[in-house]
Amino acid sequence: MKIKALTELENYNCIVEGNLEDEVKDCYTGDLLSDVMGNAPTDSVLVTIQAHKNTVAVASLVGIKVVILCNGRECPEDMKAAAKEENVTLIGTIENQFSASWKVAKLLNIK
Repeated sequence: MKIKALTELENYNCIVEGNLEDEVKDCYTGDLLSDVMGNAPTDSVLVTIQAHKNTVAVASLVGIKVVILCNGRECPEDMKAAAKEENVTLIGTIENQFSASWKVAKLLNIK
């Protein structure tokens, strides 16, 4: 699926736009960044509540192309700057992690 599909969901706000034409193939949901580093697949979406620049650093290290911040978490300026520098798309939503993960899985056609 192209990243752009995520930005078109209701209640999903694109905070930092990376390459919206990039493809993502999987999704990982987690808040423990060491777990994300060890287990999240490349070319994926990270669903989390961790709203800080270290989340972007981990995403970049792993090859995660999109971070979805859930529960209406505010995105600090240093996180936005890091995402722009690393070409990671940041999306915010008021939805919880379960709902966001379910929507991403549905778009990816994961059963």
